Amino acid sequence: MAKKPGGRKRGTMKRVLKYIGRYKYLLPISVLMALINVALSLYVPILIGRAIDVIAVSPIDFTRIAELLTLSAVLIGVGALAQWIMSTINNKISFSVVKDVRNDALARIERLPLSYLDTHPRGDIVSRIINDAEQFSEGLLLGFTQLFTGVLTILATLVFMIYLNWIIALAVFILTPLSLLIARFIASRTHKMFRLRAESEGRQTALIDECLGNQKTVLALSLEGDMTERFDSANELLGKHALDAIFFSSLTNPTTRFINSLVYAAVALTGAISVIATRDMGAAAFTVGELACILSYSNQYTKPFNEISGVVTEFQNALASAARVFELIDERTEEPDPEDAQVLDEVMGEVRLDGVHFSYNEDKPLIEGLNLSVKPGERIAIVGPTGCGKTTLINLLMRFYDVKAGSISLDGTDIRELTRESLRRGYGMVLQDTWLKSGTVRENITFGKPDATDAEVLAAARAAHAHSFIRKLPHGYDTVIGEGGEALSAGQRQLLCIARIMLTSPPMLILDEATSSIDTRTEIKIQRAFAELMRGRTSFIVAHRLSTVREADMIIVMRDGHIIETGRHEELLARGGFYAELYNTQFAHEE
Repeated sequence: MAKKPGGRKRGTMKRVLKYIGRYKYLLPISVLMALINVALSLYVPILIGRAIDVIAVSPIDFTRIAELLTLSAVLIGVGALAQWIMSTINNKISFSVVKDVRNDALARIERLPLSYLDTHPRGDIVSRIINDAEQFSEGLLLGFTQLFTGVLTILATLVFMIYLNWIIALAVFILTPLSLLIARFIASRTHKMFRLRAESEGRQTALIDECLGNQKTVLALSLEGDMTERFDSANELLGKHALDAIFFSSLTNPTTRFINSLVYAAVALTGAISVIATRDMGAAAFTVGELACILSYSNQYTKPFNEISGVVTEFQNALASAARVFELIDERTEEPDPEDAQVLDEVMGEVRLDGVHFSYNEDKPLIEGLNLSVKPGERIAIVGPTGCGKTTLINLLMRFYDVKAGSISLDGTDIRELTRESLRRGYGMVLQDTWLKSGTVRENITFGKPDATDAEVLAAARAAHAHSFIRKLPHGYDTVIGEGGEALSAGQRQLLCIARIMLTSPPMLILDEATSSIDTRTEIKIQRAFAELMRGRTSFIVAHRLSTVREADMIIVMRDGHIIETGRHEELLARGGFYAELYNTQFAHEE
């Protein structure tokens, strides 16, 4: 059963308070500074009122007025210092809380199953960690900054007003809370609007990320108009949700100000009548200075209601944004390693698949009853048409996904009984889709072995045939390449990824279309380097270009999730089966 909106908000608020609780040692200091600031700001009107009363008496005592004004200036300065300290502490709490939330969100992303990352837009995930966390931070900071001082100001001014004139204080006390009731009424209806706005921002960010990542494809297919229409549609939806949220939330301030203006007018009228009445009746005089003081208190009393109403409205936005971040943090992680999971220290490279079943979608089986036995040091090539399950098999070997049925074992141990970290350390992967981080060429090559020496880096680059183009870069190995290595060609990016694997020299290899973006001449050189690297190592080679698999110890031909042929290159050609058909399609015209 889905949670009701009120329940979700309460749950989110509890989570927020738990994060704030980590910095509870700072809260008393913030409250103390707020108390000092409020106390001094409320005592200053009394001094000003006394100065007014001194002026009303003849002869005027200018020395007394100077003393009162000097004391007022000192107290205002001390109050300002207390407010600065309070704001600094509140900033520290707010930004620390959001830092913790972002760290938890990123830590969760690192433990999410690939199935989640494969099915959710990256832009929306980024929007949750950046935009939603920022909105949450702003709302939290606003709450800390204005809530403490607002509540203390309301309580303290009420006490002072009762002391000066309980009748006026009663009138103010009765009328002012109307602004809070209006604010609550509006806020209860804007939470959903702010959540819709946050979701729209996430979708828009995802679309922008998609456009930037595939701009060349968009230009090549002349789809600029189509992408503009999609962006306009997303932008229009965001604008609608944003305007709805901002419009209804903005009603809070003018309505509360209207009520507070009525309160101020009522106080001024009642106070003036009291001054005249007490003077005419000879009663204890309610002086002009006291009237000025209580009018100042009236302003100070009603002002926090405006601020708190704004805080309440903004806090709805903060809670809606926080809820989206917490949804990410609460996503189910991949199954943890068993407590008794073994750490793979020495890898022989014997791999067995027994009755493996797997599908990304329960309604569409992909791999069914797959059996395979690989001896240590064998080079296994996996070929077949697109969508037959080649890359899926690699994902299963690396435990990016777990089998639905059957088992995969390494050196006689089910890989589900091994720690993921040690299993993946046993493999070196070069994929068709290259990944380079923003940094120097050297940093990208040493990503898997940060402590590598310069000599090792140079040897790996030479073995990958990347040294020749690296030394032509502006700063050689210290040249900074942007995120994804966009300044390099696809082939150069792939050579750097190959150099990275050459450097780590793992006990097993997975090459998934590892030379797809490299020219034929360089590919021949890389194949020789790979042949040397694969010597004595169990290796899995996924390839569409069958020229890269001729020297494999065993070729596995897959179709519709099943192994339909196995054997060496010459054997499979002699059989005249599906492999021979694939091979002849590619190379018959060259024979």
